[in-house]
Order: sequence, then C-alpha cells, then structure tokens
Amino acid sequence: MVAQKEIYGGLVRLHVLHHASHEPIYGQGMMDELAHHGYRLGPGTLYPILHALERSGHLRSTVEKSGRSIRKTYVATAAGRKALVQAKQRVWELFTELFEDELAQGPRLRAAGSRKVANDKGKE
Repeated sequence: MVAQKEIYGGLVRLHVLHHASHEPIYGQGMMDELAHHGYRLGPGTLYPILHALERSGHLRSTVEKSGRSIRKTYVATAAGRKALVQAKQRVWELFTELFEDELAQGPRLRAAGSRKVANDKGKE
C-alpha cells in the first residue's frame, strides 16, 4: 500500500511553491501553514523538501539575521513560478476529472458530498 506521504508529497510541494510565490517563507511558518490544511510535517520532512526545491532551481534562499537569531527564508524563482503555473493547470484538469459527477450535478449534490466526507472522516 502506498503511504499517505507519498500521495500528498506533490501537494505539499505545490503549497510551498504557492506561498513562496507570494512572499518569503520559512520552515516553521510553512509547517504551521501546512498544519492549517491538515498536513502534519516535522522539520525532518519539510526541510529536505525546501532544500530539494532550492537545488532544482524552484526556490532561492537568503539568511536573515535579527539580533542573535538567524532565519533562512525562501522565495520562488522565475522557474518556480513557471512550474507553479503549469502545475495549477494540471491540478485543475485533475480536479475537474475527480469531481466531474459533482460538478455536473450542481451545488446541492456538492453540499451533500461535503457532509458525507465530513461524516466519513469521523469514522476513521
């Protein structure tokens, strides 16, 4: 069976690129943001993702000093922003395929489906 982190790994990278395209990000801030969306990542998972995105040219880092503390921040590069635009198109295509029945039925079915998903989560 495929581990959840393997399935969601690409989504985490897209979250990172999305936020880094809008403003500088840092590790703990991203862990907090991702937790807001239900992803529970520790530094041992997130920092390798940040470093890999930097090595691939999608992020650029800078070191900021404030008194005695040092924080490494990341921003999306032009290549990172371009990759995000392309990924958004593919995510949209996947979304419309995954939810084609719900989209065809309209808002009433989507609301009922949301309630079912919420109820199913409580059973796990």
